[in-house]
Amino acid sequence: MKNHSLDAPSVKILAALQQNSRLSTAELAEAVGLSATPCWRRQKELEDHGYITRYAALVDRRKVGLMVCCLAHVSLNRHSAGVVEAFESAMQARAEVVECYETTGNSDYTIKVIVPDMEAYQNFLHEVMFKLQGVSQINTNVALREVKYQTALPL
Repeated sequence: MKNHSLDAPSVKILAALQQNSRLSTAELAEAVGLSATPCWRRQKELEDHGYITRYAALVDRRKVGLMVCCLAHVSLNRHSAGVVEAFESAMQARAEVVECYETTGNSDYTIKVIVPDMEAYQNFLHEVMFKLQGVSQINTNVALREVKYQTALPL
């Protein structure tokens, strides 16, 4: 399997697993129109070649008390290797940072932070972000409501 050269059955397998990764091999095979053994082999190849990186359960954040979603746009005042590495390592280490992107535009990074309340976000800013060397500015957008949240990629 080469990147971007997936055949139709492999794309169907990926699409089906994005909707429900708990499908049994038999259920998956039926959904994509293959017999069980070839379907299992293709799924294994997709895993081995890195198309499928992991399987996960999607948790309703509100039901576990994580009520606030913030998108923080972070600018660095220096882009030296040490500053960038320290910032990215700090983002990797923080559980409340669920996504982090290096971006173009007015900021260097956009991070998605999920916390129980605004006090927790304020604590995150003061205890983590404001203490990071090289962070010059943080502009935050707070999500008022979720219009669309989807994890499946458009294949």
